[in-house]
Amino acid sequence: MWLCVGFVCVGLGSIGIVVPGLPTTIFFILAAWAFAKSNPRLEAWVLGLPRIGPMVVDYRAGLGMPRRAKVAAVASIVLFVSLSVLLLGSWSVRGVVILAGLVGVATVAVWVPTRETVLAARES
Repeated sequence: MWLCVGFVCVGLGSIGIVVPGLPTTIFFILAAWAFAKSNPRLEAWVLGLPRIGPMVVDYRAGLGMPRRAKVAAVASIVLFVSLSVLLLGSWSVRGVVILAGLVGVATVAVWVPTRETVLAARES
């Protein structure tokens, strides 16, 4: 079961690389977690991916996201929520999209640690 979850997450994360607005890193974090439970070789593969692996390792180490990535994530959420609201006809659907966007922004901005802040706190 965990192996299947890992492969589904890798698939979704891979799609997120080319589809704007679909998150990438979180799916690879989940894939590494699932592979850790089922196949350590595949976990090592995810952790060794050139662009994604270091972000997964940083997340596992409690470092969170770099400030620049947080700004890009929040800007992306705001952009795609705004476009969705403009294109959607129903106000009830618009409200759900706006609420989901607010939850996403709050999660990235408040809940996910900022790498530079964590490193500065560890040095002092």
